[in-house]
Amino acid sequence: MRFARRNCFEQIEPLLGRVEHPSRYLNHEWGAQEQQDGPFHVCLLYADVYEVGQPNLGLSILYNEVNAQEGMSCERAYLPWVDMSALMRERDIPLLSLETSSPVASFDLVGITLAHELVCTNIVETLDLAQITIRAEEREQDEPIVIAGGPSVWNCEPVAPMFDAVLLGDGEGALVEIAACVRDARAQDVPRHELLMRLSRIAGVYVPSLYEIVCDETSTRWGYAVPKPGSGAPEVVYKRCVESLARTEPVAQRIVPYMGVVQDRFALEILRGCARACRFCQAGMTYRPVRERPKDQIVEAVERGLCESGFDECSLSSLSTTDHSQCAPILRELGERLDDRGVRVSIPSQRLDSFGVDMASIVGSSRKAGLTFAPEAGTQRLRDVINKNVTDEDLDRAAQNAFACGYRRMKLYFMMGLPTEDDNDVEGISSTATHVVELGREQLGPRSKVSVSISVAVFVPKSHTPFQWAGQLPLEEVHRRQQLMLHAATNRAVRISYHDAETSQIEGVLSKMGRRGFDLVMEAWRCGCRFDAWTDQFSFERWQQAAQAVGIDLEDVACESFPLDARLPWDHTSPGVSKGYLQREWRRAMRQETTHDCTRDTCVGCGVCPTLDVGNDLAETRA
Repeated sequence: MRFARRNCFEQIEPLLGRVEHPSRYLNHEWGAQEQQDGPFHVCLLYADVYEVGQPNLGLSILYNEVNAQEGMSCERAYLPWVDMSALMRERDIPLLSLETSSPVASFDLVGITLAHELVCTNIVETLDLAQITIRAEEREQDEPIVIAGGPSVWNCEPVAPMFDAVLLGDGEGALVEIAACVRDARAQDVPRHELLMRLSRIAGVYVPSLYEIVCDETSTRWGYAVPKPGSGAPEVVYKRCVESLARTEPVAQRIVPYMGVVQDRFALEILRGCARACRFCQAGMTYRPVRERPKDQIVEAVERGLCESGFDECSLSSLSTTDHSQCAPILRELGERLDDRGVRVSIPSQRLDSFGVDMASIVGSSRKAGLTFAPEAGTQRLRDVINKNVTDEDLDRAAQNAFACGYRRMKLYFMMGLPTEDDNDVEGISSTATHVVELGREQLGPRSKVSVSISVAVFVPKSHTPFQWAGQLPLEEVHRRQQLMLHAATNRAVRISYHDAETSQIEGVLSKMGRRGFDLVMEAWRCGCRFDAWTDQFSFERWQQAAQAVGIDLEDVACESFPLDARLPWDHTSPGVSKGYLQREWRRAMRQETTHDCTRDTCVGCGVCPTLDVGNDLAETRA
């Protein structure tokens, strides 16, 4: 190996007094795994600072699973903040793991989480700081195998040249299988190319170097990927899917950080997948089918997790927590068991049409913080277009229930720039918020301190959704609609925040490009782009400079719409949802027709269950 495995903390320790938040770089947190002496070493890397990556539930699940294997050890690494990175480069200190302060480049396997599109330049920064060759095709035999996984793998083409392999879908079981494949190949001293071919035979593993890009009259400007002759790689790589959540370990978060982190609470995944079929939502398509954890397992795991971690808050995590078939009984039992401990149970994802009086009163029995709902659109017409399947009556009922339980603050999430949106829809965002304020004052009194805050994101078309063919709004039009919304808000009890249009455009560009987009990512990093998800670090001017250098017009890319029959840059990877289903949903959206939830009604023909040979838990429960 170009780096020997050894503890290099003595190199980092003198720098701790010179950087912000030195606890980001300390090891031996409570609950961290004692490292085995086994011969195979995995490093899971989150390409953001410690306090953002540490509470990531997916990383925690895989960390525990690998460490449970005989002869394998797993450590974590995070991207240092800009002050520490500068000092490390100045002293030629490579990126180190947290547990043993070993060079990341000394590990056999490095797994990087693709958390969102704006992490692209951070991944370049991470590999460069680790002194791992950035382009996978240029790596030497003894360098680590670098893989990607996570929620944003579904168009990984703009970053694909950095990865030896990409894991699609659920990581449980799959990461251990990948690690065993790499271990065995290394023990046999097989060439790196042969190792990658072996990885491509593992279900759910996409190896970018085994595919070539073709541009023709059937494709977009970015082309499409096909297996290279003789590679043996599949034409379409389908995701890995855990069939039963009940058979997985529920308590994943066992490490207590030294510092405050985002989502500083004990989190428990109670439900995976969502079949509501919102047409803008990538997670709703890529996490199918719905699998729920049993009620008794959840209650026991919450008590155990709180006891082991010492947190005073528990979050029941999922894409749509109140869709759990036993949500109300779970909340009641947890309330009874935790009532005298000062523990708050939160349900972060509350749907308007499933948040009834019962659940409002249960959650409301703890601290009266604010509640968050997501109408997404300001009018019923547009909610039908996006298949939100939420009515004005649902919103009224949910708000009245919440206010009746003593809540005085509410947050509403909306999107701007959805397909077919017009000015009436934009003004409807402000009028909806004002209407909720009025409902609160009717319930609590005309002088009550009711407040409603709304957060408005810019719609970004995402791969493997019915809206993947849509274009994004031009910047000038986003700014105009944001001003229109602000002028329509006349009630002082309504507070409005909205996402930065320029940041959303970069997200849209990275969501839409093919493999040639890697040139833009690399040039943006050379121009100084990193931590692009941080408002104080993002620079649109640098991205414009990078785009000009590689001959790309950012707005032209983001605003481009694709023909329904075009071969797309991501068609060779699949979460199991068929392209025909997505095309049907696009046409239904243009007709303002809604599609029902298959867990509450008949199958909608999305293709996931037969393609992946799995079933919908909730559909079976309610049958």
